[in-house]
Amino acid sequence: MRRLLAILACSLGCAQAPVAAAAPGLADGISRASLAGSSARSDTAASKAGSTAATNPEAPIPVPASDVPPAGRRLSANGVLAIADKLGKMRAVRAKYPGSYGGAYLKQPFHWQVSYFSRGGKREIGQVIIDDLSGRVLEQWTGFQVAWTMARGYNGAFGRHAGALYVWLPLCVLFALPFLNFRRPFSMLHLDLLVLLSFSVSLAFFNHAHIYASVPLAYPPLLYLLARMLALLRRGRDEGARRPGPLRLLVPTPWLALGVVFLLGFRIGLNVTDSNVIDVGYAGVIGAQRIVNDRPLYGSYPADNEHGDTYGPANYEAYVPFQQIFGWSGTWDDLPAAHATAIFFDLLAVGLLFLLGRRMRGPTLGVALAYAWVSYPFTLFALDSNSNDTLLAALVLAALLAASYRSKLAPGARGALAALAGLAKFAPLALVPLLASHGLRELAPSPRRRAFALFLLGFVATAALAFIPALTHDSLHTIYERTIVYQSNRGSPFSVWGLYGLPGLERVAEIAAVALAVALALLPRRPDLVGLAAACAAVLIATELGLEHWFYLYIPWFFPLVMLALLGRFSDPSGHPPDAPSAPARSTRPATLLST
Repeated sequence: MRRLLAILACSLGCAQAPVAAAAPGLADGISRASLAGSSARSDTAASKAGSTAATNPEAPIPVPASDVPPAGRRLSANGVLAIADKLGKMRAVRAKYPGSYGGAYLKQPFHWQVSYFSRGGKREIGQVIIDDLSGRVLEQWTGFQVAWTMARGYNGAFGRHAGALYVWLPLCVLFALPFLNFRRPFSMLHLDLLVLLSFSVSLAFFNHAHIYASVPLAYPPLLYLLARMLALLRRGRDEGARRPGPLRLLVPTPWLALGVVFLLGFRIGLNVTDSNVIDVGYAGVIGAQRIVNDRPLYGSYPADNEHGDTYGPANYEAYVPFQQIFGWSGTWDDLPAAHATAIFFDLLAVGLLFLLGRRMRGPTLGVALAYAWVSYPFTLFALDSNSNDTLLAALVLAALLAASYRSKLAPGARGALAALAGLAKFAPLALVPLLASHGLRELAPSPRRRAFALFLLGFVATAALAFIPALTHDSLHTIYERTIVYQSNRGSPFSVWGLYGLPGLERVAEIAAVALAVALALLPRRPDLVGLAAACAAVLIATELGLEHWFYLYIPWFFPLVMLALLGRFSDPSGHPPDAPSAPARSTRPATLLST
């Protein structure tokens, strides 16, 4: 039953980015810098760490018990073990595991790592980092923070200075400022923006390694946004006096456009000069080179990113042009191809938001949406981590843009983009029922069947083409094992389900996400792009609520959809009445959206 639910959840978006709970380089979103705190797993793993030190210079090197310091070191293996043995935290954890033992390892530069293992070396239960010159204890970890280096709050592990307060706080102010209405201080939009920024509180605790505070604090804003999106679906075109007026900005639109240009330059400059590539972007570059070199796309990844092959093939294909332009040295270096890929999809997301806003309510909304993206700190967080999460956001936005046209070929384009999004990261597969059913209610039976068939054709044909590089060398069974099975059989402390051990409630959340995705596709709802954006945002948020591994890089999945729904519900500031909804119809005239 668990496997069946896992497969169903993955097929509808409950699969996430590659995560692991053990060895160096396997944790979701781990940067190369944070691998300095990675653990040795056992005596066997320790010897493996020594053998792989050439490929990963930050891997710990085992040192036999001795009172003689190794060459170039002041302390000995027995000396650092004695220091670690005196720590109360280590004494407490060892008392819980009778028969536990410790081992000493060299860490660069001039550090020691002491790892404690349970009887037989099956589990690492404690880890201490000691400075060789002073003998000072720098770090001590127990519990899940032994295996999960990303739970240790290493400074700059994600996005480097993008998370610094002198960058983050000004961006929070810039994000909210243009949308403030001092005449209506209790506007719902003010609360919406505050909730979107409130993820920063959870992130602050995460950055200080307070995981038992950071994890639960992420759920109130997720639940609020889910409820808000569902509420917007009920607000149709016949609300009369309750209909919002034009979107009024505190900053004139031309100034806001200049702000977009300035912030884009800032984001790109920061990415090029001061950002890091986490394992997610590294995996994309590895897969791209494998495609180019006609090698198997799945299996046998480098030891410092062993499980980087848990995405769909479209993810790796997206990196191919940039890998060809910028190349790859074969090691986890600066990875310029990953930087270029992240920048390209960030720019693409900005452009798509502008086009969507312009089609919905005119250029003012387009500029406002583009500005919201470039000023929202969590999109910078994803950009400067050089992850692939903006790729997902851009493909979903492209699918919504295709949905805004009445062309007879639009359903096919929508299906193709849905396939690419779902085969980049599996979460957008949850949107397939919504995207397939969009606008079908407004059609007669024959055009309805034709539109659905075109969507299905576009989806299947694109999926088949995307799988060609993978199926050239790998079987479907291998791909299934490396992606869905691997993802469904791992744990994570970054959700309430994994942190508190709530597998039963996690199954309930997964089933609820599947039910919501199907229900919103079948039940009557607001028919325009605002309704589609709100429905897609609700499904993605519900999907994230059911994930055992949740991280802040996933916020850009739903953020642009939330902003489309929140700002798109306002009428065109030009005062021109909107046309009919954007559902497919016999006419090929481009449509604008209904105001609320």
